[in-house]
Amino acid sequence: MKIIFVYTTNPDEKTVKNIGETLLKEKLIACYNLFPIKSGYFWQNKKEESNEFVGIFKTTKKNWPKLKKRIKEIHPYKTSCILKFEVEANREYYQWVSNIVR
Repeated sequence: MKIIFVYTTNPDEKTVKNIGETLLKEKLIACYNLFPIKSGYFWQNKKEESNEFVGIFKTTKKNWPKLKKRIKEIHPYKTSCILKFEVEANREYYQWVSNIVR
């Protein structure tokens, strides 16, 4: 039974919480997780390092198009990282996620 995890990088904890709470209220996700990370990347031809927060949003596969669109609308980064991972879930968890989201 498959669900998806949608992974995003964010400038701070507050941003992830705001996005996560918005998506919960709109019933696009069943839950979210957040945690701090250190990122290294190239931006405008310069190597950068920054402290960021990852958000992982859990939902059904059918919600991917709506969820991706909504995150783009509310995410502060011009070039936001929005990645989808399909994962296998135990039946009880899959049913819980399916019952929460629209």
